Amino acid sequence: MALAMVQGPRAGLAAVAAVEGRLAGHHRLDAVRAHLLEKAGDHEAARAAYRRAADHTLSTPEARYLRLRAARLPPPADGSTG
Repeated sequence: MALAMVQGPRAGLAAVAAVEGRLAGHHRLDAVRAHLLEKAGDHEAARAAYRRAADHTLSTPEARYLRLRAARLPPPADGSTG
């Protein structure tokens, strides 16, 4: 996240991709990816990543928070439910 704050969300996404093998399947990786995708303006991919993170956490409050983050994103431009 610090890298993304200095160099932008795309640099942060590249850093996430670099560690993905070691952290594959961890819900927090998807949550970070979702946040960076949101910052980069890719709301559809961010929504999917937030939902994936919510599906994989064992914490009900955290899942609720992640689903709310997904739900508050603008709808897809094509009008689909995303």
